[in-house]
Amino acid sequence: MPVDISLSEADREALQRWLRRTGIGSTVSDVEPLTGGSQNIVVRLDVDGQPMVLRRPPEHPRPTSDNTMRREIAVLQTLAGTTVPHPELIAGCEDLDVLGVVFYLMEAVDGFNPGTETDDAYVREPDMRHRVGLSYAAGLARLGTVQWEHSPLAAIKRPGSFLARQVPQFMRLLESYRHEHYAPESFPSVGALAQWLESDRPPDTEPGVMHGDAHLNNVLLRRDTPELAAFIDWEMCTVGDPLLDLGWMLVCWPEGPNPIDAGAELAALGGLATRAELLEAYLAAGGRDTTRLDWYVAMACFKLAIVIEGTWSRYLAGQASSEAGERLHASAQNLIELGTAVARGDNPFV
Repeated sequence: MPVDISLSEADREALQRWLRRTGIGSTVSDVEPLTGGSQNIVVRLDVDGQPMVLRRPPEHPRPTSDNTMRREIAVLQTLAGTTVPHPELIAGCEDLDVLGVVFYLMEAVDGFNPGTETDDAYVREPDMRHRVGLSYAAGLARLGTVQWEHSPLAAIKRPGSFLARQVPQFMRLLESYRHEHYAPESFPSVGALAQWLESDRPPDTEPGVMHGDAHLNNVLLRRDTPELAAFIDWEMCTVGDPLLDLGWMLVCWPEGPNPIDAGAELAALGGLATRAELLEAYLAAGGRDTTRLDWYVAMACFKLAIVIEGTWSRYLAGQASSEAGERLHASAQNLIELGTAVARGDNPFV
């Protein structure tokens, strides 16, 4: 078990005082870190014998960390009572006097993350592996239909065109990587794809809830039945165009071409649904019109490539390992090539 850096004795005592004030419980026990370090910290714990999960910013929070937690609290509040698989929110805390950061408690979902493990039932039964992907795609379709108006999530919706913001926002992100050892111009094919995405941009449609980072490392799957147990890791959630979630899911699905290896262990067993079957399940569950799907797939390639190119920039600055930097730089280049192929009318993802 990793060292528990996420809940010190002082934090545990402060959490217990808060639990008592709010009437949730009194005694915290069996604290088990699930993740920790530079990313958001997640710990499993018992409150009076009831399993829960606490999520909070990293040990050294970023300037945006508390707002990220507020965003996650808002989306879980908005999803309450819907058919979208998600952890039920127990309570959020924005009082910085408790742990020094915004945090929240949610239910402990019975499931496994295919980014880190594979349940025995899925190893034994190919049909489980096949059907769970269809459940995942259907869940993503239902997410895009959630009523968000007048909900806690409505407060984060930005005015103006969501789609028109995408290319400029991510080109600014790429520019932010610039330093003496890295120039964004060294990634030249990005510009041509960005130009196509701008010139062929579809009109905005009715806004909907987006997960923002839909792939198999960000879900829990049920152990006893081939169903999605929950979407997790909601820090990229927003109100925008849910078709971009669909494009992202298709790009990140762990079959060739497979740019990020999310769920690679599950995929290595074989028998996963094809991308065409995912798309069929998405539409059958009430997903949006996919006439312009190529644009959303190309945009997903573009955005994901720029995000992971940041590790290459950090490697060149001496802030990341050569293995990670070189591997993700190659993936970023492949993604831009794939996005460019889609823009030319050759979509290998469907």
